[in-house]
Amino acid sequence: MTTTDLKAEARQYRVDQAEAGHPVTHSQALEMVARFHGFRDWNTASGVLPVTRGPAFAVGQRVKGHYLKQAFKGTIIGVSALGSGEMHRLTVQFDDPVDVVTFDSFSAFRHRVSITVNRDGISPTRTSDREPHMRLTPVS
Repeated sequence: MTTTDLKAEARQYRVDQAEAGHPVTHSQALEMVARFHGFRDWNTASGVLPVTRGPAFAVGQRVKGHYLKQAFKGTIIGVSALGSGEMHRLTVQFDDPVDVVTFDSFSAFRHRVSITVNRDGISPTRTSDREPHMRLTPVS
């Protein structure tokens, strides 16, 4: 949880209250959301919580997962945050090439891919059967 998250909740709370005919100020909404999350007031919440989350991925980080349904282990060699930082463009170097073709008659091996993933390491792009192109997790 971050102060950015709480501010977004406060904005939504203001909209909801206005639609219900009970308008509140922005500071009242911040105070309400802070108390809802167990803080004494907004100042306490903003003094304790970070503004944003730390980076989800880093260059040199070891990862594992599935790319186009094929298991892999690899290393992140490029990272860039997109937009609000909830999505990332990663370049992953695979330890062993990954065959991205499921046909028996031929193969196409990839050594490296660049792909967009969310903070949980799941790509928004999907295969024809609705599976994410990539799912990855840090290697412990």
